[in-house]
Amino acid sequence: MGHCHPDVVSAGARQMETLNTNSRFLHDNLVLYAQKLQATLPESLSVFYFVNSGSEANDLALRLARQYSGCQDIITLDNAYHGHVTSLIEISPYKFRHMADAPPKPFVHVAPSPDVYRGKYKRDHPDPAKAYADEVRDLIRRVQSQGGKIAAFIAESLQSCGGQVIPPAGYFQRVAEHVHRAGGLFIADEVQVGFGRVGSHFWAFQLQGDDFVPDVVTMGKPIGNGHPMSCVVTTREVAEAFVSSGIEYFNTFGGNPVSCAIGLAVLDVIAKEDLQGKALRVGGYLTSLLEKQKEKHPLIGDIRGRGLFVGVELVRDRSKLTPATAEAQEVIYRLKEERVLLSADGPHRNVLKFKPPMCFSTEDADFVVDKMDAILTEIEAATGLNTTNTINGETG
Repeated sequence: MGHCHPDVVSAGARQMETLNTNSRFLHDNLVLYAQKLQATLPESLSVFYFVNSGSEANDLALRLARQYSGCQDIITLDNAYHGHVTSLIEISPYKFRHMADAPPKPFVHVAPSPDVYRGKYKRDHPDPAKAYADEVRDLIRRVQSQGGKIAAFIAESLQSCGGQVIPPAGYFQRVAEHVHRAGGLFIADEVQVGFGRVGSHFWAFQLQGDDFVPDVVTMGKPIGNGHPMSCVVTTREVAEAFVSSGIEYFNTFGGNPVSCAIGLAVLDVIAKEDLQGKALRVGGYLTSLLEKQKEKHPLIGDIRGRGLFVGVELVRDRSKLTPATAEAQEVIYRLKEERVLLSADGPHRNVLKFKPPMCFSTEDADFVVDKMDAILTEIEAATGLNTTNTINGETG
């Protein structure tokens, strides 16, 4: 909602002027905020642990799952990123793939990313959700045959660093069935995609359907509009298992009165200014503009996204899906000169990531796409791409 929304700034300032303590001292803001946040979630997700960053949230989620299941093995998705602390680097192929001298830990198991554009099962597959979920099922069987036991499957509800990947509907439900049968929990990482960004829903995991509810949800980044706070939400059953460990959980700053005042203000602004609805409307407008650019520019291979979470994958050849990595970097550098900050990600660093603040407008969308149009035109002219042949799936 912008870096300095006055409602958020003033809420934090008022509370800071009044009282701030660590969370050993219960404050009304903590309870009020938990109640208001719970109202956005399925009823079974009712126990809240407030922490300070997305990394801290995901680390705690692993602890919850391992205590609940009594197991250690974690299934993660290829190209996933879940945070910067040691426990999360270990389950983030986006990071550990680059560590030649540090092979994956034996308790970490990588399932294919459910990418229907570049992955093993594409959009023309009769049931990509089942096919990708079957990969997880088969992975669980291999782990169990080697004596391993699954504690959790963890996934970003929409894979961001992995290239703005949108899982096919029904994938999470099927994966959850396999994971639960193995005794593990399903952890949905909403750190980058929650709080109405997808437009049609408040949480990105809800895109899978009303019949899907994760066992644990982690959140960060937008929860405090830049203020360092985050949260882990789970069921009473999982929380009671965590308590049974005998280790008291305490977090000095998590859930402090100032952070909770800011969190409450963020939820109020999202509702008051209809930012979720705006994400749906402006995101749809942005996507329509980008789709028109795809018809014009052979470098654009795929447009995918929900709300204000959109990826533009650049390729040199649409039939071979040859990544246009250098071209993507050129677009980023050139846009920066035009005062537009964008980044590229994915395993080939060729996916332009559109994740603007939710105050982003249709005028902003016009400005960005116009600048990108001009830059792509120049790059294609300089590289000699043949528009007609490349769009038809050939190189000219």
